[in-house]
Amino acid sequence: MSGRNSTTTVGSLPDTTAKSPFVPVALTWLVWSMVAASIAVLAVRIRTGFAWEIPGVVAVDGLTVLMWVVVTFFSGIVHSYSRRYLAGSRLKTGFFATVFGFTVVVMGLVAADHLALFGALWIAMGLLMAKLIGIVSGWDQAQAAATVARKYFLASSALLAVALTALWWTTDATTVTGVTAAADALGGPVWLVAAGALVLAAMIQSALLPFHGWLLSSMTAPTPASALMHAGFVNAGGILLTRFASVITVDPALMLAIVAVGGASAIGGKLLKSVQTDIKGKLGCSTVGQMGFMIMQAGLGFFGAAITHLILHGFYKAYQFLSAGGQVEHTSPSEGTPHTVGTTTSIIGVIVTLLTGIAGGAVFAVLTGKGTKVDSGLLLTFFVVFTTLHAARSAVQHTSLPTATRYGAVPVVFFPAIVIYAAVYTGVSGLMPVSPATTELTLLHGIIAVVFVGIYTGIETGVHERSQRLYVALLNAGQPAADTVLTATEDYNEY
Repeated sequence: MSGRNSTTTVGSLPDTTAKSPFVPVALTWLVWSMVAASIAVLAVRIRTGFAWEIPGVVAVDGLTVLMWVVVTFFSGIVHSYSRRYLAGSRLKTGFFATVFGFTVVVMGLVAADHLALFGALWIAMGLLMAKLIGIVSGWDQAQAAATVARKYFLASSALLAVALTALWWTTDATTVTGVTAAADALGGPVWLVAAGALVLAAMIQSALLPFHGWLLSSMTAPTPASALMHAGFVNAGGILLTRFASVITVDPALMLAIVAVGGASAIGGKLLKSVQTDIKGKLGCSTVGQMGFMIMQAGLGFFGAAITHLILHGFYKAYQFLSAGGQVEHTSPSEGTPHTVGTTTSIIGVIVTLLTGIAGGAVFAVLTGKGTKVDSGLLLTFFVVFTTLHAARSAVQHTSLPTATRYGAVPVVFFPAIVIYAAVYTGVSGLMPVSPATTELTLLHGIIAVVFVGIYTGIETGVHERSQRLYVALLNAGQPAADTVLTATEDYNEY
C-alpha cells in the first residue's frame, strides 16, 4: 500500500502531551453532551414544533436541529475513535481542538440566518477542514494537500459571496429567511448569477466532477479527519442548496441542469472508482458518486430526500473510513479484488434484480407517496431504488455465498434497506422548512435516466474496460495532485 493511504502515519508521533490528556478527554465528553442535548431539542421540536431565533442573526428550525444531532454524533464518533488512534501523538491536542472547532462552526452554519454570518462560517468551515488535511506540519505532501484543498474552499467561498451579494442586491434582504420570503421577486440576470454561483459553490464543496481533485488529494489527512470529511464536510453542498431552495427552484431549466450535473458525477464517481487501486482512493471516488446522487435529488425538488441521502451516506462512509485500516490488515494480495468491476451476470440474476427493483419501487411509493404520479417523484423513486439496490448487490457480492444463494440474498438485504430509507425520508421531510418542489417530467429527464442506466450497465458488465483510451483518461482524472503523492516510505515514516 502506498504511503499516502497509510492509516497509521500520525500514530507514530511522539506525544508531548501524554501526561496531560485533559483536552482530548474534556472535548470528547463535551461533544457527547452536545449529542444528548441535540437529541433532546429534536424530541422537543418533534413534539411541540419548537422554533427559536435571534431575529436577523440565527434561526433554529427543524433542519437545524436535525443537523445538530447528525453533526455532533459524527463528531462524537471521531472524537472517541481519535483518542485511541492518536495515542502517543504530539498532534493530539491540536487535532481535537480543530475537530471540535469544526463541529461548532458547522452547528453555527446550519443555524445562521444572516447572510454575512452564513458566509463567514462557510469560509471558517473550509479553512478548518484544510487545517485537518495538513495537520502534520512537517509532512510536505500533507501541506501540499492542504494547500490544494484551501484553494478549492476559498473558490467556493468566493462564489458563495457573489451569490449572497447578488441576492441581497435583488431582494434587499440580509437574511436567509428574508431571501426566501422575497422569492417571488427573483428572476433575471442577477438571479441567474446568484443561482449559478450557489450551484457551483455546492459542487466544489461536495467534490462533484470536475471539482473532485481536492478530495482525491486529501488522503494525507488522518483517518478520523477523512471520516469527518466524507461523512460530514462534503454534505455542505446539499445543505447549501436546501437553505436556498427558494432561489434554485425559480426556473425548472436550472433544476434540470442540477439533475444532469448530479447524474454526471454519480456515474463519473463510479467510473473513477473502477481504476483505483487503494482503499481510500476507492472510498473517495465513491463519495464523489454518492454526492452526485444527493445533488440529483435536490435538482428533482426533493430536498428532504437529499438530506436523507447525506445522513445515510454519512453513517456508511464514516464506518468505511474508520474501518479502512482493518480492511488493509485482513487483505492479502491473493484476496485482492479483480481489476474488472463488472461481473458476469446471468439471465436469472437480471430477472431477480429487475423484479426486486420493481417491487422495491412499489414499496417506496406506498410508504412515501412518491412515484405514484408522472412527475419528478417518479424519477426520485427510480433513483432511490437504483442506489439502494446497487448497495444491496454490492454487499452481497462481497460475501462468500454461493452464486445461487446470492440471488435470494439480494432481496433479503434490499427490502429492509428500502423500508429504512423510506422511513428516514418520511421523518426528515416532516422536519424540513421547505416543501418539495415537484416538477413535471420532460423528455430531457427521460434522456438523463436512460443515459444513466445505459452507462451504469456498461460499467457493471465491464464494457468500458475495452477502451484503453477511456482507461487512461480515467486514470488521469482520478489522480491526486502530484505534490501530494508519496513515492517512498522514507518520505513519511519519519513523521
